[in-house]
Amino acid sequence: MSFTSEVKAEIAMNELKPCCARAQLSALVQLNATLTIINQGYQLNIQTENPTTAKRIWTLIKKRYEVNVELSMIKKMKLKKNHIYIVRVTNRVKEILEDLGLWTPLGLADRPLRSVVVKECCARAYLAGAFMASGSVNAPTKANYHLEISTNDQKHAQFISKLMLRFDLPAKVIQRRQQFVAYIKASDKISDFLRLIAASSAVMKFEDVRIQRDFKNSLTRLDNCEVANEMKTMKAASRQIADIELIQQVGRFDFLESKLQEIAILRLDNPDASLNELSELYEMTTGTLMSKSGMKHRFNKIAEVANKIRDKQTKVKEVQ
Repeated sequence: MSFTSEVKAEIAMNELKPCCARAQLSALVQLNATLTIINQGYQLNIQTENPTTAKRIWTLIKKRYEVNVELSMIKKMKLKKNHIYIVRVTNRVKEILEDLGLWTPLGLADRPLRSVVVKECCARAYLAGAFMASGSVNAPTKANYHLEISTNDQKHAQFISKLMLRFDLPAKVIQRRQQFVAYIKASDKISDFLRLIAASSAVMKFEDVRIQRDFKNSLTRLDNCEVANEMKTMKAASRQIADIELIQQVGRFDFLESKLQEIAILRLDNPDASLNELSELYEMTTGTLMSKSGMKHRFNKIAEVANKIRDKQTKVKEVQ
C-alpha cells in the first residue's frame, strides 16, 4: 500500500460530527462526481479508484440522507488495469447537492457555499475529503517532499488553496495539463497538513523518516565542512612550509625576526597542525599567549619575505 493510500485509509476511519460529515462529503462529491439526467431526473455518479474512499462516500451518503445508494466496480482495460469504484445515487440528488452547498439557482457551483466550511472543524473535514478524493503525497522515504490536491476547476483549486491558508499552509496553484493543482512542498507544512486532517499515524511515520533524513543530512554537511576545513588547513600548512624552506635554502632564515623564527620552527615541527593548535603549542612552549589572528599575521610576514625571494629569482632567470 502506498503512503497516500495509508493516509486516505486512516482519515476515512475518523468519526465525524454531522456538520463535518456534510463538509467532507461536499468535497468528495465535487471532486469525484458527475451529474447526468436520466428519464427527466438527476443521477449522481461518484467515481474513484480507491476502495476506502468509495466506502467512505457510500457510508456518508447512506447515513446522512437515507437514500438507496448503489456501489459497483469495474476494471480498467488499459494501463494498470486498476479497479474503478462507482457510487451511484438516483433519487433526491438535487436535495443532496443543495444540502452540500453545491447547487445554486444558477446550477452547479464551482465551489461550495461558505457556510459549509465556515467552522474550523468543517474546514478540516473538507480538506480531508478533498485529499481522499484527489490528493496524493510522496512517501517520506523519497528525497523530494510533495503533497497535492487536484481539481478540474481553477476556482475550486484556488478555493482549496485559500482554505489551506487559513491554517498557515501556503499552497501554490499550478495548471498541469487539463487540471489545476494546489500543492505544498515544504516538509514541515506537509506534516502540518497531515496533522490537520487527523492522520495521526501518518504524521508519526512521516516525521520519523523526515527527522532521520534531516539528521543524516546534517551529519553529512558537518562531515563535508570538517573535510573542507581539513583540506584548507593542509593547503595553508603546505604553503607555509614551502615559504619557510625557501627562506632556509637561500640562507635568509637567520635574518628573520626571532618571533618569526619561533613560529617557523613550530610549523616545521607540526606540519599538520591548524592555526588554533599552533597557538596552543606556542603558549605551551613559550608561556606567551598567541591568538589565531596573531599566528596568521606572523605567517603572512614570512610569506612576504618568501615572495620577495621568488620575485628576485624570477628576475634573475629572465636576465639569464
